[in-house]
Amino acid sequence: MLNISFVLMISGLTSCKSNEPVQMAPPEITVVKAIKRDVPIYHEFVGQVYGSSDIPIRARVSGFLEGIHFPEGTSVKKGQLLYTIDPEPFKAEVAVEESQLAEARTSLAKAENDLNRIKPLAAINAVSKSDLDAAVAQFEAAQAYVEASRSSLKLANIKLGYCWVKSPIKGLIGKTKAKVGEFVGQSPNPVILNTVSTTDTVLVEFFLTESDFIVLARQAIKEEKIGKIRDSEDFKPDISLILADGSTFKYKGHLNFIDRSIDPNTGSLLVQTAFPNPDKLLRPGLYAKIKIMMDNAKGAILIPQRCVTELQGQYSVYVVNDSSMVETRQIAVGPKIDDYWLITDGLQADEMLVIDALQKVGPGTIITPKLIEFKSQFNNSQN
Repeated sequence: MLNISFVLMISGLTSCKSNEPVQMAPPEITVVKAIKRDVPIYHEFVGQVYGSSDIPIRARVSGFLEGIHFPEGTSVKKGQLLYTIDPEPFKAEVAVEESQLAEARTSLAKAENDLNRIKPLAAINAVSKSDLDAAVAQFEAAQAYVEASRSSLKLANIKLGYCWVKSPIKGLIGKTKAKVGEFVGQSPNPVILNTVSTTDTVLVEFFLTESDFIVLARQAIKEEKIGKIRDSEDFKPDISLILADGSTFKYKGHLNFIDRSIDPNTGSLLVQTAFPNPDKLLRPGLYAKIKIMMDNAKGAILIPQRCVTELQGQYSVYVVNDSSMVETRQIAVGPKIDDYWLITDGLQADEMLVIDALQKVGPGTIITPKLIEFKSQFNNSQN
């Protein structure tokens, strides 16, 4: 009987122990620290590439295109023959002008001889003064006729020379806009036959908004005051070129000019930058992004973009306090910098933030924070 009571007592104790709640350990959640450092602020603008010289090749006389004397899409030299236009009509025009010049010279010789005969006779009053005046006038008219004929011949030769179209510069030439045998030089037929571009240096043009221009102008004025530059024209911001494949062009650019006025229709300002292009990687017509350092934020707070939640324009993060409890914190954000976000208000340096488990926590959650070092995917990371 005693043994049965003892067994029942032990069973009861075991049953009571199994009903007690089991204490779960706080979940281990990865966190990162907000970092503080000086950060250059860059803005990007869509631009287009031009040659440092883009010279259209025009047919300056009209006629049938007889020949194309270069491979399209290659480099050409200054003075290299590019096209020939049928010269025969212009040769005939030169021949006509040459005959007219010969006739004018003959008329001049006759007028000069007549004047030379009349002069001594007028000296002895053998002819009237009016006869002398008429001979002088005839001689001067013949001289003018010769000069006019000579000018006409020169113009005819110039037009004949235009039948051989040569490159005005050394550069890269494109596709011809006419074919051999086509009539050129007179609208609606092709007038511009091609374009030659100098690409040792390329120009990239883009537009600044009014607000961006004011930021740059203030930066230039600020640097002028602290003695970094002599005057505003010497202002040299950090300018990079991002290509269509996402890579950054290895050469830095410099500011060529900022246009005189802002376009009232678009509220933007034309800016031109220049980039060295010794490898001939860049060609006219390419679209690229200009990246300009607009400011240098001192002691900026940076956090990974993955930490931030956005809802209806409001930004928040999960902050882990000293008691390992998760809190929701509203923040104000500035520009994105690679895969970081610059925080303008709401966070202090070294505060811990939940990064990869935003769906597993909420306000009041107790966690075991596992501090990790955020690895940026960009070469110029802020890490």
